Amino acid sequence: MSISPGKARLLSLLIGADALILDRVHKFFQIEIQGWNGGEFVPVTPFFNYVLVWNRGVSYSLLTGVPQALIYLVIGMAAALLALWWWRAKTFLTLLGLSFCLFGAASNFLDRLMYGAVADFFHLHWGTWSFYVFNVADMGITLGAILLVWDMLFARPETKA
Repeated sequence: MSISPGKARLLSLLIGADALILDRVHKFFQIEIQGWNGGEFVPVTPFFNYVLVWNRGVSYSLLTGVPQALIYLVIGMAAALLALWWWRAKTFLTLLGLSFCLFGAASNFLDRLMYGAVADFFHLHWGTWSFYVFNVADMGITLGAILLVWDMLFARPETKA
């Protein structure tokens, strides 16, 4: 099955926007309605906690302490490059993966503008080992990256958008 390039682009945007919409709804509910402001902790399973942590850096709290203007510059440059890649993309999976990445990043950027930091909620751990705390937008970014790698490794010519 093949869809036109224009429809593929539109569909990738509509599906990718779900990362932003779900993340914004989740954060609005927890922060504005439930009144969480940081430090909340709900143990869910022996390996998963539901928390609110404010991330002032970027992924994995990298660049914490770096001036916000520099972080905004780096984010803007990365977004511009991803958008250019999206514009030039030839396959639906590449379009979709980049859309998830761009919309997820946009939602986290909105956090920075609204709160001065990114709100993260999901904490995976096992014993003393701890995975980073993440949010729905991060899940969208991760899914987007997986789709990009999958497309690069396994795309066939007939899957072109």
